Amino acid sequence: MNEQPSTLYAKLLGETAPISWQELQPFFARGALLLVEGCQDLIAVAEAVAQNDQGRVAAWLEAGQLRRVDDDCAADLLQRDPQLWAVVVAPWVLAQERTAAPALH
Repeated sequence: MNEQPSTLYAKLLGETAPISWQELQPFFARGALLLVEGCQDLIAVAEAVAQNDQGRVAAWLEAGQLRRVDDDCAADLLQRDPQLWAVVVAPWVLAQERTAAPALH
């Protein structure tokens, strides 16, 4: 088993950055914002989206671990203004609420 992260994983990790909800609102308005639940590895999810791994993405969507941001969630994020991390996998922006520093692999 290869313990080294893939080149794509490393590239996405380097492109991940903290972001405010205010900065993400335009992507929400366009329907291009996906929220990754905190139990998931944001970069691994972004890698699967970038590779069009339909099986993994569909499983996360069905489990609610990956979802489009709806109006209720957007209102909650606006009110709480939590620390978020995001990475772009065109045409999507994937965001995740962070309570601690991201783990490096």
